[in-house]
Amino acid sequence: MNRIDQKFIQLKKQGRKAFIAFITAGYPDLSTTAKLVIELEKRGTDIIELGVPFSDPLADGPVIQEASGYSLKKGTNLVKILDLVKKLRQTTELPICLMTYYNPVFCFGDRRFINQAAAAGVDGVIIPDLPPEEAKDFMHYANKKGLVNICFVAPTSSNARIKLISKADQGFIYYVSLTGVTGSRDNLSADLKANLLRIKKLTAKPVCVGFGISNAVQVKEVSKISDGVIVGSAIVKQIKENIGRGNLVQRVGSFVERLNV
Repeated sequence: MNRIDQKFIQLKKQGRKAFIAFITAGYPDLSTTAKLVIELEKRGTDIIELGVPFSDPLADGPVIQEASGYSLKKGTNLVKILDLVKKLRQTTELPICLMTYYNPVFCFGDRRFINQAAAAGVDGVIIPDLPPEEAKDFMHYANKKGLVNICFVAPTSSNARIKLISKADQGFIYYVSLTGVTGSRDNLSADLKANLLRIKKLTAKPVCVGFGISNAVQVKEVSKISDGVIVGSAIVKQIKENIGRGNLVQRVGSFVERLNV
């Protein structure tokens, strides 16, 4: 069984919700990314979402865009990220998802990407601009290799589309809490609870919420009505503010631990 599915079974038995942390691979460098993954696991993170830096990230707000640009300038690419995951697998069984865009995957080659990601120990992929209608072959081959494809549901998604994604999706459904890009927001969306209740009636899959969640109060509130919470920009911002400090990893880990109370 895939590590993501195992994690949700374990969490359900424990009566807990998933805390999923997003960090940009190679920000500020790949060595630090590896240390962050291990530190965030120690601090209670259940799943790591590793962002693959891309020059035209349509779903990402300014914080993650800046991190991606920084990482790309340092030469981060898919080959190096997959090698990083392979090395991490020597020390951790923490579920790891790659969040990327289809352009890097297409350039790398679909099957080559799936084969190498699965061999490295990647558990899931999130590709916002590869909708399930266009991803049948990709998903079929990925599933054969044990790599789950996680799809987005938005506030504007119809019931019919939610059912389609529920049928195609594996692992968990990624609910985008707002109509916009990633980034911290002062308040949760007013329609969040109603939309989650609607989605939960249409799928038995775990539903995790991301985009716009940046503090412990919001994490706690969203955890009450979902199966998991995804925090990205707030963590990446902490990385940015600690670049150059010798204890960056510990400071970011402490921030994440305070988020997940």
